[in-house]
Amino acid sequence: MSRYSDLLFDLDGTLTDSAPGIINCAKHALSQMGLPQPENMMCFVGPPLYVSFPRFCGLDQAQTQEAIKIYRERYATIGLFENGVFPGIPEMLLRLKNAGKRLLVATSKPEKFARQIMDRYELSQFFEIIGGAALDGSRDDKNDVIEYVLAQAGITDRSRVIMIGDREQDVLGAEKCKIPCMGVLWGYGDREELSGAQIIAETPSEAADILLGKE
Repeated sequence: MSRYSDLLFDLDGTLTDSAPGIINCAKHALSQMGLPQPENMMCFVGPPLYVSFPRFCGLDQAQTQEAIKIYRERYATIGLFENGVFPGIPEMLLRLKNAGKRLLVATSKPEKFARQIMDRYELSQFFEIIGGAALDGSRDDKNDVIEYVLAQAGITDRSRVIMIGDREQDVLGAEKCKIPCMGVLWGYGDREELSGAQIIAETPSEAADILLGKE
């Protein structure tokens, strides 16, 4: 049996394929502001928006705030449902839940939107806590979200906790919180990006096997 009992899951690129909605909303925001788009719009999938717009588009603080406002106006009604559950995810979650694992979400997506997505795609039933970023920007970094979820869950023993995600932000956030990370390859990150993860899983089925101590 795996020693991990408290499983923190990323949302975008780990549970759902959210890239279409994220990219469409980023394109919309940049278009509305008359700004050029980065060549690779996948750069918006993973990092918080307050990081992505300055880093990849050269926006200053005021422009970034305006871009996020426009982005979220579209995302709140259209973008969050330009989405879908990755194949094998419900089966993986059911196996883990039935084995007595404690499942929690720790996402850099605003918590309000994360809850709506989880409800829409019938994933909320598997999770004890759905924790995300704050809309006011006070809780955006992945390590801040992880700490928030651990506090909400009353978890003090981190030796049985693992973060499961598909991007470098998940690996780095877990490292800052002194917990291991499982990198998953069915999402948006590759082996090179996830090289700092302690464990790599190629499929949801393999992830469940590892987390249940069957590999």
